[in-house]
Amino acid sequence: MTAGDHPAEGGTAVRSGVLDGPFNTRQLLRLDEALRVADRSTGLTFSVYMGDLDEPVRGHAEKLHAQLADPDRSVLIAVSPNQRVLEIVTGAVARKRILDRDAKLAALSMVAAFGGGDLAGGVISGLDQLATHAGRARA
Repeated sequence: MTAGDHPAEGGTAVRSGVLDGPFNTRQLLRLDEALRVADRSTGLTFSVYMGDLDEPVRGHAEKLHAQLADPDRSVLIAVSPNQRVLEIVTGAVARKRILDRDAKLAALSMVAAFGGGDLAGGVISGLDQLATHAGRARA
């Protein structure tokens, strides 16, 4: 799921399986808004992958990140609830603005929310923290 999905022919952009996932419509709308705000405020592109990750999970997350339109300016949050795994992958440009310790703090916050049963809220909180650490878009 990314904020950059474009609707097809006047419809709503929905990837197959999205509505079968762990989020209800309201949560998907909140996630989409959080992605848009993070993108717009930072000038980076934030994406969320929700699903199983092949072993090694970090390598799989990095492969997913490499498939994004502009990996250097992108941040991927990959969550596998079934495996209880979370990975945050930053591109070269994003990494200069989001330090590893900032990503770890966001991850800890997300994991705490996930432990409380709030998957969507955890991702939204993590997006907000990462965007805050990245700072405003630079001209």
